Amino acid sequence: MISFSPKQLEVFVAITLQGSVKAAAKVLHLTQPAASMALAELEKQLGSSLFDRDKGRLFLNEKGKDLLPLAQEILERMRELEQRASDAQDTLRGNFRVGASNTVGNYLVGDLLGHFVNRHEAVTVHLQVANSDEIVKGILEHSLDVACIEGEVVNTDIEAIAWRDDQLQICARPDHPLALKKHLQESDFENQRWILREQGSATRLLCERELSRLPQGHVVMELGQVEAIKQAVIAGLGIAFLPKVAVTYALESGRLARLDTPFLNLDRKLSIIYHKQRYRGRLMDNFLSMVAV
Repeated sequence: MISFSPKQLEVFVAITLQGSVKAAAKVLHLTQPAASMALAELEKQLGSSLFDRDKGRLFLNEKGKDLLPLAQEILERMRELEQRASDAQDTLRGNFRVGASNTVGNYLVGDLLGHFVNRHEAVTVHLQVANSDEIVKGILEHSLDVACIEGEVVNTDIEAIAWRDDQLQICARPDHPLALKKHLQESDFENQRWILREQGSATRLLCERELSRLPQGHVVMELGQVEAIKQAVIAGLGIAFLPKVAVTYALESGRLARLDTPFLNLDRKLSIIYHKQRYRGRLMDNFLSMVAV
């Protein structure tokens, strides 16, 4: 009969999330030998290794990837059992790991998390901001509980819920020739200098789709942050697709100009995503109920 302990499961999950036994031990307030012993005992009880070892480093193997969401669920259910048995059953506690793509994390984090954070003060929210590919990877590897990204995710392991509509706008410096021209046409974009997001971002995919409808231009810069692209456009280094939410004040202050391009489709969706195997406990259900459209 398997008789693993909650502490052993905590060590397994912490090593996965923290990346090493040393880091996991620090988070759990254990000595490194104690954490290593807990993992070894858990693997012995399960009759299978959970990590591949290579020169002292641990890499989650296929068995570990399969068991990780179950271990996380067991720990979360135990916390819920404890809370329901106590006088604080109506108070949510714990850590909630949220991922956000660049646009959401930098410009819509208040809309995404504000109500949840204000209502559940005993919950610690950990926010990771990265491009969409990295955020999706975090969901698939169970290092993130839930995330918000732009665009669609084509993966049968991921559940997606529509959150809100969003839009890109092509922007230039106010003195740029295209900004001074009325009634722009596709042909006006021939040989233009473009500043784009990096590969792996959902914004980049949309940009490439729309650029295929325009005459050949030149990609002069690829940047990983919306703010960096905005500043490059303001400096006159080129034109760019920028999220509407990111350029409102720059447009109003006259630092940027929006190019009217009715011949392009710059609308997109923002979606809440999570792994289908992720246990939808009280934390998850409360969060999803607050952001659901």
